[in-house]
Amino acid sequence: MSAIIVLLLAGGVPYYLLLEKFTPLKSKHIFLLSGLLLLGAVVSSLYIPSGHTTSIVVIALISAIFSIYRATKTTNFYKLGYYLVFVNAPFFLLFEDQGAEYSLSLLLSLIGVFLTAQFYEKNYGSANYHHITGITLATPCIGTYLAFYLIALALYPPFPNSIFFLSYIFESEPSVLWYIVVSTIFFGNFLLAMRVMRKTLFGRENPTIHYVHMTVKEKIIHSIVIVLLLTLSVLGLKEMLL
Repeated sequence: MSAIIVLLLAGGVPYYLLLEKFTPLKSKHIFLLSGLLLLGAVVSSLYIPSGHTTSIVVIALISAIFSIYRATKTTNFYKLGYYLVFVNAPFFLLFEDQGAEYSLSLLLSLIGVFLTAQFYEKNYGSANYHHITGITLATPCIGTYLAFYLIALALYPPFPNSIFFLSYIFESEPSVLWYIVVSTIFFGNFLLAMRVMRKTLFGRENPTIHYVHMTVKEKIIHSIVIVLLLTLSVLGLKEMLL
């Protein structure tokens, strides 16, 4: 079971060739499927320790590079979410013994992106953010929450993504493949997150868009995600200092 999960995560080919072309299956469903598979891989790694061959890591790396390219071509939050799962898959495979915390913090950040996608789909008709610019000024709450998620995904401290990422780097023995994987994941996450921030958080408001504010319930749910991310940050810092 673990091998099947790893194969589906490492090689995004089944998603690109089959699932994305299967019309009844929406981007939202692919996002949920990839997230569940990553969670399953994390849980199985806690109980069934297993190493992955260099060839599997290389397949994941090629998939990650292609996923970065695909992510630069989309302005859909759902697609961005599952592309980021593939971008980060090589890290999970390379650092499987230590990568559970990083994968959990990644999943939390992606839950925030998923909630944002749902908000856009509900209020703007789709999860596409291309024309919805300047939300930091127009709708500061959703803008602030999205900024938190993107900063976490971009591997900026003090969020747990960056803390666990750096922790694993300091504890590892570098190799050529190690350098390539770490560089790809770091710059891939950073560039994709910054691209979204530039396109939707900042700039002028679009006068043709009726901007919608978040409900109290939505603010509470997003706040819980942020608190969980910050809690993981504290745990990560304690782990590094001890």
